[in-house]
Amino acid sequence: MATIPVYLFTGFLEGGKTSIIQESMEDQRFNSGEKTLIIQCEQGEVELDPSRFWGQNVYLETIEDAADLTIENLTAMGKKHKLDRVIIEYNGMWNLADLYGNLPQGWAIYQEMLFADAGTFLSYNANMRQLMVDKLMNCEMVVLNRTPADVDKETIHKVIRATSRRAAITYEYPDGHVEYDEIVDPLPFDLNAPVVSVADGDYALFYRDLSEEMDKYNGKTVKFKGIVARDRSLGDRSVLAGRHVMTCCEADISYHPLVCIFGEPTTLKTGDWATITGKIKVEKHKLYNGVGPVLYIEKTEFATPAVPEVATFY
Repeated sequence: MATIPVYLFTGFLEGGKTSIIQESMEDQRFNSGEKTLIIQCEQGEVELDPSRFWGQNVYLETIEDAADLTIENLTAMGKKHKLDRVIIEYNGMWNLADLYGNLPQGWAIYQEMLFADAGTFLSYNANMRQLMVDKLMNCEMVVLNRTPADVDKETIHKVIRATSRRAAITYEYPDGHVEYDEIVDPLPFDLNAPVVSVADGDYALFYRDLSEEMDKYNGKTVKFKGIVARDRSLGDRSVLAGRHVMTCCEADISYHPLVCIFGEPTTLKTGDWATITGKIKVEKHKLYNGVGPVLYIEKTEFATPAVPEVATFY
């Protein structure tokens, strides 16, 4: 089965999604005649004008209710139009998990971009943080349009980087010129040290960076404080150790541990806090359902709980 590329445009109402889709479809470099299905999940003030598209093999479908975002409906749309690719203008009030879990077989997200009004970005983040995090989590680029001259780039940068260190950040101004965010994000720990020591307040950043750029940690010796969890399936020489991390709010707290392997049976038990030192090897492990960071323990010490116990990105 051929792979159908999906271009996913996310953001909130009046964020500029429709305008960028219109511009893209008018550009021969992007739209040279491929059979393209555009699925719109919200209607703003700007409407698409298919008569201005360069290639005319374009089909429009609308999904107005999240309950209709089903694998059956999307599959039917694909069969109806015999498409080459899909563009989805997603509703900012819907969680992306609803889309990810309903993509038909063969559909693959090739690019995910978040579009937002630079003037309202921070207020949207303050009032709808969980939805903002949902859109930032996997996007490759954040495009901030209608950028005012007094835009607070430092704060916007921190908000985005609290969720994603990978997303490129672009500012588009009313006069048409574009600026790229070039603020450097140094890690709060030294990756070149003999032992990478992770402070209690930096665990969330450490775990996210490890997850995103696993290979650069391969072979590194790290030290951090975490809470232990035992799993019978791991035997008596392995435990999980990590921290509970809050991504955006109290409703979004989850345990983010590393698999830890000891040279001999360990007496650590579920709920123990410990300062753990070990060498990371990136390898397959059943608890990761694939490749992940496995920590080969060199030293452990019982410890008092971190304060606060839940790690955050701020």
